[in-house]
Amino acid sequence: MEFLKVVILAVVIMGIAMVGLALNLLLKKGGKFPNTHVSGNKYLKRNKVYCSQTQDKVEQINAYKSTKFDKVKLIIEDKAVK
Repeated sequence: MEFLKVVILAVVIMGIAMVGLALNLLLKKGGKFPNTHVSGNKYLKRNKVYCSQTQDKVEQINAYKSTKFDKVKLIIEDKAVK
């Protein structure tokens, strides 16, 4: 019986929290969830910190630009397959 009281209490507390979040979204002007992604942070943008996928893409572009492809030699060996 003790266990059931604890479970019911936890469900009631979670229900109150959900109602509170719903009211916050409904009553707040322009009610929407805040952007908590790295790209939504102005301070990180100013310091040129991006999400890992974007930062990886930028680094790959920089590495491609810094590679000197005019000095690359392509060696093709023609061998007969037995």
